[in-house]
Amino acid sequence: MIGYKNHGSIFLTACIAVSLLFSITFSNTVLAHDGDSDKSERAYKAYKLRTRAALRNFLEPVPDQPSNGDERRYSNRLNSFSKGLPHDDNGLVEAGAFQLMLDAVESGQSADFEMIPKGVAGGYGLRNPLAAFSYLLEGKDPHSFAMPAAPAFDSAWQASDAVEVMWQALTRDVPFSDYAGSALIADAVADMNSMSDYRGATVNGVINSQSLFRGIGVGETTGPYISQFLLMQVPYGATKVDQKYNVPVAGNDHLINYDEWLHIQKGGKPTGVTAVRYEAESRYIYNGRAMAQYVLKDFVNQAYLNAAQIMRNFGAAAYDKNDPYNGSVQARSPLFGNNHAVDLLSRVSMSSQNVAWFQKWLVHRRARPEVFFGRVHNHLTKQAVSYPLHDDVLSSGSLGKVFAANGNYLLPTATPKGSPLHPTYPAGHSVMAGAAVTMLKAFFNGEYVIPDPVMTSQDGKSLLPYTGAELTIEGELNKLASNISLGRDIAGVHYRTDGDLGIVLGEEFAISVLRELVQTYSEDFKGFSFNRFDGTAMLISKQ
Repeated sequence: MIGYKNHGSIFLTACIAVSLLFSITFSNTVLAHDGDSDKSERAYKAYKLRTRAALRNFLEPVPDQPSNGDERRYSNRLNSFSKGLPHDDNGLVEAGAFQLMLDAVESGQSADFEMIPKGVAGGYGLRNPLAAFSYLLEGKDPHSFAMPAAPAFDSAWQASDAVEVMWQALTRDVPFSDYAGSALIADAVADMNSMSDYRGATVNGVINSQSLFRGIGVGETTGPYISQFLLMQVPYGATKVDQKYNVPVAGNDHLINYDEWLHIQKGGKPTGVTAVRYEAESRYIYNGRAMAQYVLKDFVNQAYLNAAQIMRNFGAAAYDKNDPYNGSVQARSPLFGNNHAVDLLSRVSMSSQNVAWFQKWLVHRRARPEVFFGRVHNHLTKQAVSYPLHDDVLSSGSLGKVFAANGNYLLPTATPKGSPLHPTYPAGHSVMAGAAVTMLKAFFNGEYVIPDPVMTSQDGKSLLPYTGAELTIEGELNKLASNISLGRDIAGVHYRTDGDLGIVLGEEFAISVLRELVQTYSEDFKGFSFNRFDGTAMLISKQ
């Protein structure tokens, strides 16, 4: 990872002194003009808001950035991101090309990234690594956040991450409504319960068909697998939109041919060995294949924009209890209404990607799941190849099933392109989900019980009434974030840790933005109140 220069105490003191001196001088200057005193006072207050936020962020300690050590541990870079670069026949990156990528990451210069060779002429390029070096003017700086090290290649944690992704691929065509009675799901449940370091959702400490492939936030194991905000009609201007989507046909998997897998790792474009084929009729998100297709095709804040419109339609009771216009003779909007919520979720949706890209490119550089199972395939099929795979992977029943289906141990992906050309940890979709959903929680009442909830039919062509335990805004927003996050795992392009820990990173970023924005409002209110994904209560108020 890139090194950091610590600010010495003398430098810090000098900066603070200069800032305070400038503030006093500026205050005396702008308030000295009698005719413009009101305007000057307003300008000074605006100045103080901005400089105090910047100074507060500047004075925070620079965090350590832990990594799993795999890049130093393995000279062949077997668990380091290298897609799009030249590779040998075993899918290992050429050392010189990888070093050029490291040099570019160290320098942060666009010209150095242009020097990195492509693995295939005319192939795909690296996805915007320079975003990792960008700055933001709202919330904490992207480089001021930290997250845990990703699982190491040979660890039990990595094994559970990988095995879960394989089972998600194998079960893509099982309707969510059939999970409880599916023999294939039962096999997945048994195998995941055998993992020695699984950190996903459980019920009383055990994985079952209700908790399988679910997120770890509060309320996520209650009710249907898919969040109400991905199922209910979306009020969209003067109309309403059914959330039906084009879904590939059953069994439409990709990267199940080794030569094609290797070509794709070099950054090549799909050759046509496989192609996406769609069902004749659109469907609701009723199984893993439909969920994977959604997250492969969604636009930046689609799911969260839809959720805001749905919650707005619930009425005034759905807004947060601390909303300053609850019981007021004034009316909300433009501030504190749906438009305000949509604006803020949109603002953090894009900027959260800068936060994610710093971690992806400058800290972790973790390889994608399709690479991991390329290693598994070569380890099991080539005598001259041996990798330090954990026994939990090698003993998993998922390997026998994928080999029986495809004649190899590669991960079947939901797209011919495989994963995008940027590192896997954290998932950009997940960081965005954590940030956008946190903004929605700040505006809406998490305890509000969702009226007339629904679930998908077995074939995904219709919605049916759901009559189980009550579903709340908080639980379904948590579920929405995980549906988007884990949907990328189901597609074969991410791991659970990319998502669960990415959501927390996005949540932290959104909280940093809210702490600045709460200072800017004139309304008399207690502050933004909501529960974090782990259930911790938050109140962000003026200071």
